[in-house]
Amino acid sequence: MRLRVEFTTEPFDLDEPPPHALAARDVVQGADLDTVDVGPFGNTAEGGADEVLTAVDALLRKALEAGATRVSLQVNVLEEQA
Repeated sequence: MRLRVEFTTEPFDLDEPPPHALAARDVVQGADLDTVDVGPFGNTAEGGADEVLTAVDALLRKALEAGATRVSLQVNVLEEQA
């Protein structure tokens, strides 16, 4: 099974990325995922179910430890390519 996770961390800071956003970004960029798209208002990553779920666990823990007061995420199951 393939999954896509979309997430944001708060509180926002438009002047520079806060520590919790950097921590979450580091987790997904260092994870064994197929695609990662990091942006100022949201982040997306795709990969196998085990890899995505492992990354979600780590990004939640690291972002909260780094000061996030809210983490919003959505996980979608992707159709398998034939």
